[in-house]
Amino acid sequence: MAPSNPTSYPKEKIRILFLENISDAAVKNFRQHGYVQVEKITKALTEDELTEEIKDVHILGIRSKTQVTKKILDAAKKLQAIGCFCIGVNQVDLKAATKNGVVVFNAPYSNTRSVAELVIGLAIMLIRRIPDKNKAAHEGIWMKDAKGSYELRGKTLGIIGYGNIGSQVSVLAEALGMKVLFYDVETKLPLGNASDGKTLKEVLSKADVVTLHVPETSQTKNLINKNNLKYFKKGAILINYARGEVVDLDALRKALLEEHIGGAAIDVFPWEPEKNGDRFQTPLQDLPNVILTPHIGGSTEEAQMNIGEDVSVKLFNYLEKGMTFGSHTVPALALPPQEGSHRILHIHKNVPGVLSEINTQLSKHKINIVGQYLKTNEDIGYVVLDVDKQLSNRALQLLKEVKDTIKVRMLY
Repeated sequence: MAPSNPTSYPKEKIRILFLENISDAAVKNFRQHGYVQVEKITKALTEDELTEEIKDVHILGIRSKTQVTKKILDAAKKLQAIGCFCIGVNQVDLKAATKNGVVVFNAPYSNTRSVAELVIGLAIMLIRRIPDKNKAAHEGIWMKDAKGSYELRGKTLGIIGYGNIGSQVSVLAEALGMKVLFYDVETKLPLGNASDGKTLKEVLSKADVVTLHVPETSQTKNLINKNNLKYFKKGAILINYARGEVVDLDALRKALLEEHIGGAAIDVFPWEPEKNGDRFQTPLQDLPNVILTPHIGGSTEEAQMNIGEDVSVKLFNYLEKGMTFGSHTVPALALPPQEGSHRILHIHKNVPGVLSEINTQLSKHKINIVGQYLKTNEDIGYVVLDVDKQLSNRALQLLKEVKDTIKVRMLY
């Protein structure tokens, strides 16, 4: 039976800060659950601004612009969790978040369809050279010509990174009659009739259209550079709706001007403006058959609503039940509610003897443990304890005194 009072800490005192114009679905969900201190800001904050703002915040919601650094996390004494309302978490210093016992969630699947549909649409536009014809029409020039325009059917799509988005693109492309060849550093099960390329070079050399769906890591930085661009088929199309550091844009510009690459669609850049209306520059401006978009691959009403719902549920489950499924910092754990007990959450450094000390201290003071779960990762351990109601306050104080404790919270 679920407890009648979901949290021991009054909901009206829990401060929730949403940045970057996060979906109203998330704001609505929190308010419907009784959280009244929900503030929404349409822009990202600088490090200094957020360091000052974060001091009294319990839940922080961000998208991809906000950089949550160690300095910010060290100032966030009350912060329980960060919700990244996007597919990535590279904008958060996960090491510092782990050290401070801050749970970090994201929504890795919620905008998959939005990106996949757009990639297919871009492939059609580029292989038909629509950007050139559109530009000519706007300039009053009639360019009714089939030269250099092709169908996708029968062409080969090369997918670099066969994860959530890459595999969805694969399914849509095959439905249009394309051959699909993919490359991933991990072994992935091909969907439909897709084939697993053995090397990056193999996929690049065989594809008519190459689409990138890889994370931003030291291994993927400038993955598409002047050397790898040489492996592309002459006239091939490149689409990057992954991460800005993955493509060397100067090298791509040269390949486009030399007509080795037939067209490109780029949505993400090494440097991006802070807000709408800011000036933006890239080496790819004013090139033929190039589509440039302002990091909107997953920006649809449906995707933002799905992300708002997904991350909100994860944050609710942590705030009200102590569940950490989907966390990138605290180990994933869930304990069913125990009737007639109070629940305490204990986050500690993953060193030998902590659980033993917890149990010893509670046993020494004759505090009965009704239920207990422990899970660890490389850095920290997470214990959920249900104890007798009458002794829960005493138990909370004892747990705070346990050596190597990072954070303790009475849930209910």
